[in-house]
Amino acid sequence: MLAFEWIIGLLLGAVLLSALARRLNVPYPTFLALGGMALAFVPSGPHWMLEPDLALALFVAPVLLDAAFDTSLRDLRNNWLPVSTLVLVAVGLTTGSVAVLVHWLLPDMPWAAAVALGAIVAPPDAAAATAILRQVNLPYRLLKILEGESLLNDASALLIYRVAVGVATALHLKWSEFVPSLSLALVGSLLAGYLCARLWTLLTQRITEAPSAIIVQFASTFTIWIVAEHLGLSGILTIVVYAITLARTAPAQIPARLRVPTYAVWETVVFVLNVLAFVLIGLQLRPIWERLDDPVRWKYCLVAAAVLGVVILTRIVWVMSYGAVLRLVIARHLLHPERPMTAPTVKGGIVVSWCGMRGIVTLAAAFALPENFPYRDLMLLTAFTVVLGSLVIQGLTLRPLITALRLKDEDPVRSEVARGRAVGYRAALNAIDGDPSEEAELLRLEYRALLSRAGDDGGVSSGELPADPLRRRAIRAARQSILDLRQSEEIGDDAFHQLEEELDWAELSARG
Repeated sequence: MLAFEWIIGLLLGAVLLSALARRLNVPYPTFLALGGMALAFVPSGPHWMLEPDLALALFVAPVLLDAAFDTSLRDLRNNWLPVSTLVLVAVGLTTGSVAVLVHWLLPDMPWAAAVALGAIVAPPDAAAATAILRQVNLPYRLLKILEGESLLNDASALLIYRVAVGVATALHLKWSEFVPSLSLALVGSLLAGYLCARLWTLLTQRITEAPSAIIVQFASTFTIWIVAEHLGLSGILTIVVYAITLARTAPAQIPARLRVPTYAVWETVVFVLNVLAFVLIGLQLRPIWERLDDPVRWKYCLVAAAVLGVVILTRIVWVMSYGAVLRLVIARHLLHPERPMTAPTVKGGIVVSWCGMRGIVTLAAAFALPENFPYRDLMLLTAFTVVLGSLVIQGLTLRPLITALRLKDEDPVRSEVARGRAVGYRAALNAIDGDPSEEAELLRLEYRALLSRAGDDGGVSSGELPADPLRRRAIRAARQSILDLRQSEEIGDDAFHQLEEELDWAELSARG
């Protein structure tokens, strides 16, 4: 009963902290990190443990799927160069810098363990950054770069983490055997993710109840991750490919009465998982802190603070250096990309370099270390310090920094939504053209009115008229038209999801 009371209290406390974060315009993970630290030193706090093997599956799999499902392949392709450098070079530099620093401070730490710590703290968590970025007038391209980085840097960092942990725990490791198996795992993960998405689509077509559909979605996510790991594949890559493939096929097959509650449940679950991650890591800090004597305790604190400084500094140095070099290359016409590329600006580089807050992936990776892993206590303490420090230092200053830089946003999503809305309602009109009934004439009048204000910012509401088959037929035509626009990449995923939401509510209204 006591554990149940603690869970209720923690969830309600998290809701209050998130409300306070919204009021102060800061990322809610910042306050969750502060709450987790405070909980670590509550004398009568709960003593909860979680199997390390479950940490990545429980915390990372659903969060990663949620992020990958909303990823725009068009925007990833358009920004492949900055995203790939952040995913590969920035993660690699951060991992290497942290490994060298920690091995220098603690010479008896194995190199594999030092690299594992570097990989743990390397991937930034864009959930914290985008919570702020979507509230300010940030250029759309910068937002897409950060979102693309947040999705793919988890895969690159956790791949390094997996190799390092394997090296540290293996008694005899032959690279001649390990490298081919790793390459096979990468290819197999991509193929497995695609095939699982296709199979899931076929097997779930007959599920028409929202509770059953949502349960199957979560069960399949965890199952795919667990099976991929048991087969020696990368659970991260498998889930990412699985989610991206689903995102391209599911909108045309899932009805609105399933999609609307599904999105709401997934958003809630991601929030709850963030709460649990910070709480569980906070609870692990107390026994770690208590069993360390004073000299070791403060030595570990010094290492954690140094790692935090290196993590922040490495990202700033790389992003600003990359921007300066690319501006020079473009100015001298040495780079001729297929798509027009906007030269990175100094202001944009400052924002991207400061969006390096760490979050749930770092916490889960640290928690997932085996119990007997070298310096596990130090790595847990360091991971929480980096997450807490980055969320407080960068999370609390990001919005004032963006405001001071006065960046301009061309808002391409707004124009794409207006274009898609116009095409959609023209298709709806065409679908009922020629029907002589009074209901059809009323619906034509309504859609003509909607079409006349298709570019308005306030969205469209079409629930005033009675529900009837004509409306549903028109909505199906409108939905197919925006699916075609997305497929042809005339509109991006952000615009598509806004229009999809409008049509979902219209469809729910049409069903009475």
